[in-house]
Amino acid sequence: MNAPQETNQIRFGLIVIGDEVLNGARTDAHLAAFKSRIQSRGHELAWNWLLPDDPEVLVAHLRFSMARPDPVFVCGGIGATPDDHTRDCAAQAAGVALSRHPEAARLLEEKFGAEVYPNRILMADLPDGCDLVPNPINQIPGFSLHHHWFFPGFPKMAWPMAEWVLDGVFGRGERLCEAAVVVRDVPESRLIPLMRRLGESFPSLKLFSLPHMDEDPHILLGFRGHGDLDQAMSALRRELDRESMRYQDQDPVNPLG
Repeated sequence: MNAPQETNQIRFGLIVIGDEVLNGARTDAHLAAFKSRIQSRGHELAWNWLLPDDPEVLVAHLRFSMARPDPVFVCGGIGATPDDHTRDCAAQAAGVALSRHPEAARLLEEKFGAEVYPNRILMADLPDGCDLVPNPINQIPGFSLHHHWFFPGFPKMAWPMAEWVLDGVFGRGERLCEAAVVVRDVPESRLIPLMRRLGESFPSLKLFSLPHMDEDPHILLGFRGHGDLDQAMSALRRELDRESMRYQDQDPVNPLG
């Protein structure tokens, strides 16, 4: 597989499936890991869902996300036990049948031999038209369908599989940068008119306000986006000066991830 060329920033979705995460038996580690891997390649994690092992819920949410343009990573529920519903739900959401994938079956037979039957072979029952995603840890593949990439729930498998997709399919985007000032002695509500004006002036950037309510109360006010943020930050400082609001510079423009 040839490495793709550098591309524009892509917004990804992340779906984590599992009752064990919702009921507290396990702590989700995927959000931080996927955010780090996506941002380090110049892209953005735009949204994250945590869903139960409930077929009705899974089909509805996958049908919704498949209708959106965002590429989506999905972790969990692709095993062979009765509570693993993701393979079947993905097929239902895409409107295709679930059938035995020849290459997935071959990989499972090579790994397990005769012991693959009658139960482990069920992991080769995949949505029609899907492509396989290699699993470097135990060779049991994931699959891709309708700009969704489905991985096991186990982090040691899901994360290298996601890296394979990110590097092999999407490449690197332009590095995301952030710059901000620290605003003091001003309630956040007073910043709203100023933020509206700045947002209209720089629509390609994301203007953010992050209050801190600790021993040193302040508001981190700044821009996040691609390329040079100097013009936007100069306009922000002018607005603060015009309103006689006290602030100090934080760090210069910094790449995220």
